[in-house]
Amino acid sequence: MNTQRILGHFRESAELKIQAASQLAHPIAQAVELMFGALSNGNRILACGNGGSAADCQHFAAQLVGRFERERLPLPAMTLTTDTSILTAVGNDYGFQEIFSKQVQAFGQFGDVLLAISTSGNSANVVAAIEAALERDMRVVALTGKGGGAIGKVLTDADVHICVPHDRAARIKEVHSLTLHCLCDGIDVALFGGDEHD
Repeated sequence: MNTQRILGHFRESAELKIQAASQLAHPIAQAVELMFGALSNGNRILACGNGGSAADCQHFAAQLVGRFERERLPLPAMTLTTDTSILTAVGNDYGFQEIFSKQVQAFGQFGDVLLAISTSGNSANVVAAIEAALERDMRVVALTGKGGGAIGKVLTDADVHICVPHDRAARIKEVHSLTLHCLCDGIDVALFGGDEHD
C-alpha cells in the first residue's frame, strides 16, 4: 500500500479532530455532567450500537466498570450488545429492530442514561432504544455523524447529541472513540477530582 495513502488517513483523521473540537467540546461537557449526575445518584449507564459501535459500547462500559486511567471504585455501566441469548431470542421473536428497546424496557430506570451510538444516526434499533428510554424518563447521550439522521429528530432538549461533522464512517468512528475517552476522563474527574493529567 502506498505510504502517501496511509499518511492521508492520518492527516484526515487528525484534521477532523482538530476542526471538530470546538464544535463538540460543549456537548461532550454536557454529556459528562449528565452521566456524572446519574452515577452520583446511584443510577447507571446503558449503552447500545451496532457493529463497531457495539464494540465501542463494550469498551466504554469496561472502562467504567474496570478503570480508565486511575484506580477507583467500579461504576455501574452495561451494554445491551453482549447477551447472545437475549439478542437472538428477541431478534427471532420480534425482529432485529427491538433487540435494544426490549432491554431498555427491562433494565432501564428513571434517572439512568442511555448511550446510543450510530455513525449514520439512522440505525432503526438504536432509534427504538432511544424512544423506549424516553418513555421511561431516562436521558440520552447520542453519538452520531452525517448530520445526525433520525436520531437527531427524536432526541429532546434534555438529551445530549454529539454529532461528528463528517460523512465518512471511519472518520466518525475515530472521533467517537476519542469522545468516549473524554467522557471517561470527565466522569473520573467529576467523581474523584483532578489528577496529574490536568
